Amino acid sequence: MSETSTDAALRERAARVIPGGMYGHLNAAIFGEGYPQFFVRGEGCRQWDADGREYVDLMCSWGPIILGHRHPAVEAAAAAQQAAGDCLNGPGPIMVELAELLVDMIPSADWAMFSKNGTDATTQALMVARAATGRTKVLVAHGAYHGADPWCTPSLAGTTPSERADLIEYTYNDLASAEAAAASADGDVAAIIATPFKHDSFEDQELADPAFARGLRALCDRIGAALVIDDVRAGWRIDLRGTWEPLGVRPDLTAWSKAMANGYAIAAVTGVDALRGPAQMLYSTGSFWFSATAMAAAKATLETLREIDGPALMERAGTRLREGLAAQAAAHGFQINQTGPVQIPWLSFAGDSTLEMATHWSVACLAEGVYLHPWHNWFLSAAHTDADIDRALQGTDAAFAKLRARFG
Repeated sequence: MSETSTDAALRERAARVIPGGMYGHLNAAIFGEGYPQFFVRGEGCRQWDADGREYVDLMCSWGPIILGHRHPAVEAAAAAQQAAGDCLNGPGPIMVELAELLVDMIPSADWAMFSKNGTDATTQALMVARAATGRTKVLVAHGAYHGADPWCTPSLAGTTPSERADLIEYTYNDLASAEAAAASADGDVAAIIATPFKHDSFEDQELADPAFARGLRALCDRIGAALVIDDVRAGWRIDLRGTWEPLGVRPDLTAWSKAMANGYAIAAVTGVDALRGPAQMLYSTGSFWFSATAMAAAKATLETLREIDGPALMERAGTRLREGLAAQAAAHGFQINQTGPVQIPWLSFAGDSTLEMATHWSVACLAEGVYLHPWHNWFLSAAHTDADIDRALQGTDAAFAKLRARFG
């Protein structure tokens, strides 16, 4: 990044008024030299940074963009609602319409409640489970990410061990470890929370073993605990009914957010009828949780995804990308791993434990106009056409060539 660039100037200004200049997982300083921090525009599957450079966007704003930036149907619905009223003395009729749509789309949903981000939703889901069972303990996979509240962010500044004292860890895809964790709680398990596939940063992704998923369902049924699926990251890209629906596993509670409204801030918890009463007992609110604009955007997003079969379009784009990357890596002499669903891919290099090669390659991709990430999974959208994927592959191929020149 040039010291005279607009991005560099913005970073310098930010350092004076924002702690560290930037914070959280969007801090470009930790991605690798050359990553832009500030962006000014998005359209379809492209983004432009503050210095005017255009990228094929393979991160989709870290997941929220699922139909493409500024999708016409979503923007029209949001604009109409904004013009009528957004933050009012109570929710608009759109809240009822959106809840009805979720219940219609999701087989495990008999009701829905709303908030603003994924952390809200996972926290609410566990509150419902505890209210329903009168128990305290929650089983959570080791290393899993469920949000940014103290209960789900181990070893971070400003948190204490007591805030995670009611969590018991198990190993993802290891049913025996979940059974042992449940046994250790001595009848005090309120919920088991799981992501629909293992998507821990810095590690190859891991699809859920169907036997593991069904085993968690059976375990919850046996011990009287709620099965909570954190579908915040995967939701709407794999299956509009819920990511574990194709496995024949239906949760008691599901947390949704990210792609729900194509970039507008909203989250939801959906649940089964048996948990309606406990959910009604919660005190769970926020000043902007019932704002109508994001709800209108969400309704338009979900209706559009259903109309165009969005998951199938993203599967097509992801498959084309994965096959192209595999051919390029082989041609340039690199052994790679491509893991996770093709709609939510990640690429790693064999033997690259320090991520030196991944970082060098991703920075080279940036220089070729392709925005992806060295240690976090990527995201595809329904806006990624064959031509867009081919354009991205032109950039990744050039990046592989640069990587070969650097590492041999």
